[in-house]
Amino acid sequence: MTPKFQNATHFKNFWEKGNGKELMDWAAIQPDFKTFQHYAPLYHQIDQLGDNAVLETYLKLNYKEASAIIQQYSKKAISENEPAPESVKKLFLQLQEIPPWFDEKVANDGARFCMRTGANGLMILRDFSLMGGYDFAYIGKPLILTGALKKGAVKRLKDTLEFWVNVTRQDALKINSEAYQLIIRTRLMHSYARLKIKEKTEHWDDQNWGEPINHWDMIATYTGFSLVFMQGLKKLGIIISAEEETGLFHLWKYIGYLLGIPAHFLPENRQQAVEQFYWWSTIQAEGDEDSAQLAKALLQENLENTIYKYAFQRQMLKNLHQSMNWFLLDEEINMRLKIPKPVKPFSVFPKIVVNSNKITQKIYLRNTSQYQKLVEMGNEQQKKVLADYIEHTPKDFHY
Repeated sequence: MTPKFQNATHFKNFWEKGNGKELMDWAAIQPDFKTFQHYAPLYHQIDQLGDNAVLETYLKLNYKEASAIIQQYSKKAISENEPAPESVKKLFLQLQEIPPWFDEKVANDGARFCMRTGANGLMILRDFSLMGGYDFAYIGKPLILTGALKKGAVKRLKDTLEFWVNVTRQDALKINSEAYQLIIRTRLMHSYARLKIKEKTEHWDDQNWGEPINHWDMIATYTGFSLVFMQGLKKLGIIISAEEETGLFHLWKYIGYLLGIPAHFLPENRQQAVEQFYWWSTIQAEGDEDSAQLAKALLQENLENTIYKYAFQRQMLKNLHQSMNWFLLDEEINMRLKIPKPVKPFSVFPKIVVNSNKITQKIYLRNTSQYQKLVEMGNEQQKKVLADYIEHTPKDFHY
């Protein structure tokens, strides 16, 4: 493999003038081609443990039987002598092995940071990390090919929100906890989707797209939950301490490990994260028509969701999210994704959020007890949004 788009206009604009330049300045690094050579093999590597477990459960047994096996060992520890399918045993033994580098205290620093961001964090995940990710054309192909557009954005957002809220709480990642069970479900869902894509898709472009849901795409995705997440929050005026930054990278390194990504490839700081993101983007084409369709579906979710009763409330919410897209993302990315420009008075919404955050932080970042109050308030905000999504998501599907 070689970088395909390093001289392309979309790549240069992002890294020399846009949000990529902001990241590069923040990390203060010069990309080294050896890093590309280090990561490139991951584009064709996948979670074989997860795939083997799915082949021996969900693709061999009926759904009820397969789910019973997975749920049994998600909720209680598995042993070497357990009468379980060998592939399932290997998967859960790996999941139960807590690596020596994992520090729960450091991970909790990252979890508290996620919690204290409250509604700000959810806006950044949606309007910056997720929406901005659609402009990288190739990583979105599995979503298109698994029929995600037909299933609707409400369910996708609910699933993502449920995962993120649960895995980013303090002390959440205990073996057999609710967050641990969600990680297993997500890991096997990735494997199931990958196997079905390979089975049913005649024209999967392996050379350009890599393996479906490959390790490098997965690392790029979780960079959106760490590096890009912090970049977006900084744009909203959120102050991030060194402990919070270190904690967030550590938290997502462990989550990535549990999801089957080789741990030594997962970034531990902004320098490593920016460099691997830079080289990953050299093999991603600019947003295409599929990208624009995914962006449109995300915006339309505001109108389809029944959390707000009246149509005018839903339209207002859509306008607010559009204003955030235009405030956070590079102009040409908004144009490629065909996101309508915000109309007045909604265009001033991001500035109101920034000013509000400055005032809030003056009050709550003064001492430890005040900080903890901010964590508690943010946690309540995020859990309330999740509860609303769970209540208003169609129930006619299963995992």
